[in-house]
Amino acid sequence: MNTKQIFRIAQLTLTAVAALTLGGQAEARNHPSNKIIVVSPAELPELARVTGQAMLLHETGDGSTLLYIEQDHGARLAIFDVTDPAKIKEVKSARLDAPGSFDFVSSLGDHTELVRFRHGQGQAVLDLRKAKAPALQTIEGLNSNGTLERLGQDGFMMASQPTAQTERSDPDYQIVEVSNSLQSNRVTDVKQVREKITNDETGTTFLLTADGLYVVRRPAVEREHEIHELQMSNPG
Repeated sequence: MNTKQIFRIAQLTLTAVAALTLGGQAEARNHPSNKIIVVSPAELPELARVTGQAMLLHETGDGSTLLYIEQDHGARLAIFDVTDPAKIKEVKSARLDAPGSFDFVSSLGDHTELVRFRHGQGQAVLDLRKAKAPALQTIEGLNSNGTLERLGQDGFMMASQPTAQTERSDPDYQIVEVSNSLQSNRVTDVKQVREKITNDETGTTFLLTADGLYVVRRPAVEREHEIHELQMSNPG
């Protein structure tokens, strides 16, 4: 590398450093504190100035992070790209067929969220496989009040809250299989569960009821366990 090339590299480096310094100085002038920067709605895209009821952060898998804000009593999701906090961008506004305001309850996998409508209006699954075109799938027959237990990305179980004023009350369970967007979510009712045990290795849940034993299987987890056992028994 000759002297001219070395000089050119040094010149480019100094230019880049100067640009970063000027950018930092400009931001420092706008936000005097160098530890915390509070950005007001007036400094954000227009959709961020609309009242919302609930929020969700979602990583799309391509390095981007989207923020969803439920607005207009569940009828709309405002979508923002917040990958770079210094450059928050308005992506779009998506319309939803929702009966009312809702809260984000739990992630059901990489691209699915369970939502619960307020005022006892039930629950639904928010499909985020098309991150910029989310869709709601209602869950018919699901009790909206209960304790949630995830079944990985395959679904979840909902246990009813005990109501009997007795020393022991056996809860009812509902097992929900989260489907793809082309099918309905399947709900199975299991009444009066006396005891529940889960084998984490195979993903199997055993429910002991007055009618006998129910078994909740997850074939994908079973296959993973079989492969793992095979690899352990045949190292190398």
